[in-house]
Amino acid sequence: MRRATLYSRSPRTQARPAGASVQLPPAAAEAPLAAPVVARASRWRALLARHPRTLGFVGALALVLMVGAAWQAGQRQALPPPLTQKDIDAAVLHTLQTKDLPSRAARAAAAVMPSLVRVRTELPDDRRNLDLPRQRATGSGIIIKEDGTVLTSLHVVVGAERIMVSLHDGTEIEATLAGARPDKDLAVLKLRKLPDEGVQPATLRPTAGLQPGDEVVAVGFPFGIGPSVSAGVVSGLGREHRAGDGRTLLSNLIQFDAAANPGNSGGPLLTLDGQVVGIVAAIMNPTDQAVFIGIGLAVPIEDAAAAAGMPPA
Repeated sequence: MRRATLYSRSPRTQARPAGASVQLPPAAAEAPLAAPVVARASRWRALLARHPRTLGFVGALALVLMVGAAWQAGQRQALPPPLTQKDIDAAVLHTLQTKDLPSRAARAAAAVMPSLVRVRTELPDDRRNLDLPRQRATGSGIIIKEDGTVLTSLHVVVGAERIMVSLHDGTEIEATLAGARPDKDLAVLKLRKLPDEGVQPATLRPTAGLQPGDEVVAVGFPFGIGPSVSAGVVSGLGREHRAGDGRTLLSNLIQFDAAANPGNSGGPLLTLDGQVVGIVAAIMNPTDQAVFIGIGLAVPIEDAAAAAGMPPA
């Protein structure tokens, strides 16, 4: 039986007639076009060989710029949307509904408490009630200097045999009368010694800009009880009042309606930011009762601090 012819899988090579031209494949025909590419690569290699540091710096700079651009793009995407007034109002309302915030009067009083003092005096035998072992008077005061200078009312300490000042932590220190202005019913006391941790003076504020209706706070030791806090408003300015001796006319006083009683004398009258704007000097009552009926009077802090040689700016 005749066997079938087997063929290889490679293409058959055909014979080329003599004198026939050779046809190159397309790739081979286009080979000369790759020469410019080779030349350009050679030039880059030569440039890199001549300036390796410069090209390295340029490459690093390009990399840094690319990374920075990518980071900024990420940051822009990560930023939260800007707050609107509606967002702020909602946050404030939420806080007011869920938090018990201290009143403005409470914040003002807290600011001055480290500077508030109680003034206690002992009268000599010729001025006290002989039926009592030692008659005492109580008033209030405020520390205005780090050296232990205290402002109070003159009628609290006048004629005292001994003056004792109680600090906010209960420490009691003897004080001396360092100065007085009877025309303003003001006294300047000086602590005989300072506590180990020192004292904290109050912040004083001029009355410039103060007007009727502004809220104020009176802090002190009425009837020796305290420290006590009461709040009200400025009722008037430039008032006059005859002092308890019946002779001295006090002028340019601040009228206020925050409750004050005997023992408040010499204590501070505060604005709502906790700054001392006056020193409580008197209360008005058409009767002989020394109780508050709605009119308190304070010496402006300009006059009070001037008595200590430091009028506020």
